Amino acid sequence: MKPYLREKTQFGFHDVPENTCFEAGYLVTKNSGWRSIRPVVEHGKCTGCMQCYLYCPDGVISIENKKAVVDYKFCKGCGICSKICKTGAIEMEAEK
Repeated sequence: MKPYLREKTQFGFHDVPENTCFEAGYLVTKNSGWRSIRPVVEHGKCTGCMQCYLYCPDGVISIENKKAVVDYKFCKGCGICSKICKTGAIEMEAEK
C-alpha cells in the first residue's frame, strides 16, 4: 500500500480567514436556566491560586482582590472548578 502524497501548495496570509465562521455563543448568551448545581466560593479558604480560572471551560471565573469570583449569568455548572480547587474553597450547591 502506497501512502497518498498531496501536492505542495503555496498559500499566504490572505488565504487564512480573519474570523471564525460561527456566531459567538457561549460567552455572549446567558445561561438558559438548565443548570442544576452551581459553584459557591468560600472566600476564607480561597488562596487566589487561579487554578479554577485556568480550568474553567466557559471562562466565567475571574480573580478580584486575590479571590475567585464566579459570573453566574454565564456559568453552566460543570463543576470542574470545584474538582480542581486544592483548598476546597469551591463547593457545588443545588440551584435555588
